[in-house]
Order: sequence, then structure tokens, then C-alpha cells
Amino acid sequence: MTNRIDTNAQALFDKLGIATQAGTAERATKSELGQQDFLKLMTAQLQNQDPFSPMENGDFIAQMAQFSTVSGIEQMNRGLSGLADQMRQMRIATASNLLGHSVLVPGNLARPDADGQIHGVIDLPQASSSTRISFTDAETGELYHVENLGAQGTGLTGFSWRDLPPAVIEGRRQVKIEATVNMGDGEQTLGPSVYAKVLAAAAGSENNDSVMLDVQDYGELAVTDKTRFR
Repeated sequence: MTNRIDTNAQALFDKLGIATQAGTAERATKSELGQQDFLKLMTAQLQNQDPFSPMENGDFIAQMAQFSTVSGIEQMNRGLSGLADQMRQMRIATASNLLGHSVLVPGNLARPDADGQIHGVIDLPQASSSTRISFTDAETGELYHVENLGAQGTGLTGFSWRDLPPAVIEGRRQVKIEATVNMGDGEQTLGPSVYAKVLAAAAGSENNDSVMLDVQDYGELAVTDKTRFR
């Protein structure tokens, strides 16, 4: 009996617009205005309008248009959220496809690839009359091989070492690469870029859309910074 009286009293308070602890708690649990709530408010507004000064058609249409706009934005946000989830799944698939491949990174340290070879490039700011690539043991400094490329034009010039010693291939030893060029002012060294193996890959976080690569000898790199793969 008491609950019924309390319920009737609460309904009366709500009708009169008197705030109560129960009513306040109930409203606090609901922070969003849904379509059902909007229609109730619209109906109440029409029922309680001044008959001598009714709502203008334009005002009614404006309110409906405003609600439609908000509803459309909510639907668009849900659609964009779903699209973001799909894009993340695509990034994960892309990352998994990069495992075992090699990516071109700026650096002078390389290891034999799956074919027992080392590949890289140098970027010449101007033509050189002589170009030489030296391959040495990264730990001991022992000279393994020298590749003479001769005269080269401006831009990217590829190099490779294909006949590595079996000990270097089997041990996948770290090889240091040095490029020596003569562009008219005597010999000078240039920093090469080498192909390094992708050990792991993962999709970025919510704040970072890029696929991140764990590259051997070079750590974590963003795939958006790399354009050449093998």
C-alpha cells in the first residue's frame, strides 16, 4: 500500500514539476534524449500550447529537422566507428603479410637474406666517377668483399653481394656496409640503405593508424615511412 501511495505521489510531483530525490536519481541514470523521449516532449508541447497562440508550423518543422539532424549524426558516427574497426582488421591482415619479407631502411648493417644475399641502395646527390661498396664483419672489422660499381649517375643506385662465404650465411653474421664515392672533390663516404628482415608486425593503436614493423637490427619502424619491400 505504501509503495502505491509513494508512486502516486511521485507522479503528482512530476506533473507539477517538483523535484524529488527519487525523480532526480532516475533522471541522473539517463543522460541521453532518445527518439521516444523526443516524441513524448513534442506531444506534451502540442497538448499544453496556448490555443490563442499555437506553435507556428515553421517552429514545429524546425524542431523535427533538428532532431533528424542529431539522429543522422548519431547514425553516421556508428557507421564511422564500424568502418574504423574494419580498417583496423585490414591493417592487421596487411601486417601479417609482411612477415618474412625485407624492408629498405637507412643504415649500414645487414644480414644474409633467405637466398644468402645482401641488397641495398645508395642515393647519389650528383654523378660520381667511381663508386665502391665495401662489406666487412661488423664485429671484427674483417674485410669480406668489395664491389666496384664504377661511374654512376645522380639518384638511387642499387648494389648487392651474392656470393657470401658459407660461414657468413650459416651464422647470419652481421655485415657492415660502407659506400665510397668520388663526385669530383675526392673520395667520400655515403650512408647506404639496406634491406632488413621484418621479424614482426602489428597494427597501430587507436591513436596511431600506421602498421608498425619490428625490423631486424633496427627495431620498431612505421610502415608508412617505408616504400620498398622485397
